[in-house]
Parts: sequence; structure tokens; C-alpha cells
Amino acid sequence: MSAVASASSSNRITSLDQFRGYTVAGMFLVNFLGSYAAVPYILKHKHDYCSYADTIMPQFLFAVGFAFRLTFERRVQKEGVGAAYGRAIRRLLGLVLVAMVVYRPGAAAETWEQLKTLGLSALNKPLKNEWFQTLMHIAVTSLWILPVIRASARIRIGFMVTSAIAHIFLSHWFNFHWVNTGPNGIDGGPLGFLTWCVPAIVGTLACDAITSQTTPRLGRMAFAGIGLMVLAWIMSCGTRFYDVPADQVEAREADKLASDPVFPSEDTLKVKPPGLLLAELPFVPPPDATQRKWNYWMMSQRGGTLSYTTFSAGLALFLYAGFYLVCDRWGWRLRLFETLGTNALAGYILHNMVDGSVSAFAPNDSPGWYVTIVFVIYFGITWLMLWTLERNKIFLRL
Repeated sequence: MSAVASASSSNRITSLDQFRGYTVAGMFLVNFLGSYAAVPYILKHKHDYCSYADTIMPQFLFAVGFAFRLTFERRVQKEGVGAAYGRAIRRLLGLVLVAMVVYRPGAAAETWEQLKTLGLSALNKPLKNEWFQTLMHIAVTSLWILPVIRASARIRIGFMVTSAIAHIFLSHWFNFHWVNTGPNGIDGGPLGFLTWCVPAIVGTLACDAITSQTTPRLGRMAFAGIGLMVLAWIMSCGTRFYDVPADQVEAREADKLASDPVFPSEDTLKVKPPGLLLAELPFVPPPDATQRKWNYWMMSQRGGTLSYTTFSAGLALFLYAGFYLVCDRWGWRLRLFETLGTNALAGYILHNMVDGSVSAFAPNDSPGWYVTIVFVIYFGITWLMLWTLERNKIFLRL
């Protein structure tokens, strides 16, 4: 994995850099503000519905899939098939190592005797909520879709659907409860790649549409994005099967998770009234866990659920169509997004370091005006560091 390289603008797609820059800016926003009491819930990561904060990571996967499809084909033409696959595997395994270093796990045990007693179970927490965060998911998901990255759209879509079905059945078997019990998982845990491949493969399809010989049909892309969002919302309506009848709320108050979170049992289905069971729209909080038990069909970033990744993939596709129209058709661009978008990995690593330094002076109960000032300082410092790297032509590459 090459850490330092010169950026070449000749083959870059402006809209992709701008879209990625917007995503990096969104990451700065939600990751910094998420812990403050004065910040609206829409900017915080939630586990039982999709907030604005939860849309950011899928946009990274969308951009990764787009760029992977684009650059891998160029690499094949330049170096040959075998060399291109070998290079991709080495770089992605390198990213796995970077993720394991960036996401430093806490001490597994205080003594050697405790560690011997724990054995392989000492890996449980790193796998569930320390190593498997954004960079690790990008690496593993990219490795997962590598065998089909050059395949036809039909094969890639089939691969995506097959992966999604596998995730549903593995969640029914054990994964949903495992990820949602202590220590809680992050972003779907080790099996998250099965649904993270949805935004990634949708990104490869967007790449096909943009780089084809014909003029991209942006209306079709936008409607496809809307279609995916509607499909995801329809899937999320399955969450209504887990509403708790009013006379059972107190008796079941201690149980947050449904006992049958994927395929509702006969007992669960019996208590549902006839008629349409429509879920809340995305970004709208659902009832709490006393009134609706957590289940696979809710949009959950923690669970990496299919409805969540599908909705976010559709939203990313819809937004990207807008970026392409504004940037590549109309020639508009924001210099800030260019700086952030061409050095996204550096931004990801640096923003956590700056956050730790700046947020030390902002308690979680700080008033909104103070949080806003501190955020502007944090954002400005991070941008200045990335701008300096850009001026010196230093770019961290995945």
C-alpha cells in the first residue's frame, strides 16, 4: 500500500471527488457533534432507525465501489489481470492492518493468567466493536466484491442479492442477537460486509452509467435511487410485526430484542391487527424498545440491516446524480469538497486526532452556541491540515 503519491487530475471525475468531499465533511460533522446533549438527534448515530448521521458511512461504501470499478479496470488494462488482482489484494490487506492499528483495542486482560483463561474469547470485543469499524468494513467489503468487480451488471446484482439473502439467514441463525448483545457490535460486526456490499455494488453500477459511451441518463439514476429507498422502506415495514400490545408492555419491558427478530413466529403474527402496517419514514424516530422490540427489519446501522443499507444506497445514488449534474454538467465545484474528497483517508485519520484534542475543552453538556464554536475550530484545524497536505502533493491512498 503506497502511502504517499501525487494526485493526478487528468483522469479524475469531478463529481466523485465532490461527492466524497461532501461525505467527509458530513463525517466531520456527525462524529464530532454526536456526543453532545445540545445536538439534535438527527445528527447522532441511532441503532433502531436511520438518522442523517447513519447515512454517511454508506456513502463512503458507494464511493469506494464507484472508484474501485473505475480504477481496477484501468489497472487491468495497464498491468494485466493477474497483476491487477494481486495488487488489489495486497492493498486491501494493507488496509486491514491499518484499521487494526487505527482502531486500537483496549487491554484484553490485566494479567497473563486472565488472558490464558479467556483464550480465543479475548478476540470477541475487538471483532464486535473495536476493529470492525469503517476502514475495516471498507477493506473486507472490497475483498468480498473483488471476484465480481469486472463482471456484468447482472452478475454483480445477483451477487449483491445473494449476499443480502445470506445475511438474512445468518441473522436469523445467530448474528442479529450476537451483534446486539454485549459487547455490542458496530456497523454490522464481522458479517457486515454481506450488506455493506449493497451500497458498494450500487456504486459500481453508477460508475458504469457515468463512464459508458452514451450520455448518462441522470433522471434514470435519480429514479433508481428513489426506487431503492422506497424498496427499503417497504422492507422496514416488517418492523411493525414487533409492536408490543398495550397490555403486554409492562410484562415485556425488560426485553429489548425480539425473540424472533428476522422471521416472526406464529405467536408474534397473532397479535397483529389486520390492515396495513406502515413503518415510520426514514429519519423519523420509532417507538422505544418497550413498545416495539428491536428486530432485523428496522433500519439499524449497528445491525447492518438490509433495509438500512438499501435505503442508504438509494440515497447515495440519488445524491450522486445531483452531484454529477452540478459538477460535471454545469461545471460547478466547491474547493472545500475538493480538498476533503481527494484525501479522504488522511481526513479520516486526522479528524479523530483533532477531535480528541479539541473536544477535551467541551464537556458533553455544553450549550449549543459553545459546541458550535468548538466545532468550527475543530473543522478548521482539520481542513487546514488537509489543505497543507494537498499543497505539498501528499495524498494517502487506499
